[in-house]
Amino acid sequence: MSEQIIERPVPADGPTAKAPEPDGKPERVASLWRDGWRDLRKRPMFLISGFVILCLLVLAIAPGLFTARSPFSDGFCDLQHSMDGPTSGHLFGYDVQGCDIYTRTVWGTRNSIIVGVVSTILTTALGGVIGMLAGLWGGWADSVISRVSEIFYALPILIGGLLIMSMVGSSNVWTVSFVLSILGWPQVYRIMRGEVIGNKYNDYVAAARALGASPMRIAFRHILPNTLAPIVVVSTMNLGVYIAAEASLSYLGIGVQSPAISWGLMISDAQDRWLTSPHALLFPAGALSLTVLAFIMLGDVVRDAFDPKLR
Repeated sequence: MSEQIIERPVPADGPTAKAPEPDGKPERVASLWRDGWRDLRKRPMFLISGFVILCLLVLAIAPGLFTARSPFSDGFCDLQHSMDGPTSGHLFGYDVQGCDIYTRTVWGTRNSIIVGVVSTILTTALGGVIGMLAGLWGGWADSVISRVSEIFYALPILIGGLLIMSMVGSSNVWTVSFVLSILGWPQVYRIMRGEVIGNKYNDYVAAARALGASPMRIAFRHILPNTLAPIVVVSTMNLGVYIAAEASLSYLGIGVQSPAISWGLMISDAQDRWLTSPHALLFPAGALSLTVLAFIMLGDVVRDAFDPKLR
């Protein structure tokens, strides 16, 4: 009896096409980013910190929505009201110059957010690029870059900021952001370098190299996407750190200077009178603490969602 051969039809998408799910929809491939975002949306801490940060961003972009007065207008300060307490028309009271603390606190949000965002972007870009190059090159280039980064990494951010800002002279949000990025890039560099070294020897990189992929394509198409999760986590947490660092430098008199508005400057002006007029210190300090706490909380939940080791 001759053997009967039965030919089975090949799917239109090819023999490797995935079978549809029972509901007829194609199966979705699992992704770290998709799973992490799904996990984030279920965490109350993410919703709370995200709402607070959203409010802070609106305050920084459009402070006029929350106060009709401008701290830079003529007649804004009145020495007759110096250190007066909160009233119905002035919820936070007055500072030593007779300026409305509520208006200054609202407008001070902009400088703090600018310093945090700009410093984070610069440190992430600088540390990420240098870390990827060092991890890919290896050898003597990696050793030289690592030794240079250790010099900056060993320098405390406040002491280094005091030293560099004293040499720069002019102090504004952009110089403070630049100084903080110079001191903060080694942290991102070390993380990126370690992730690149850990990923460049994986099988998928060897397979891409065997198929003839260029080094540039391997770096940006295969290695970089698998190193971004820890960088996003540490950058999110660094936002709060840089905002606190700016306030500390301004408090010490070496950061943002008047007539610019900074929560650190407001705290510095009120420190000598906090026993008799605590409102002048509590409100800007409370705004600073709430902002730093919101970004730290966001960084914690992002780490829990995107770190595979914690799953």
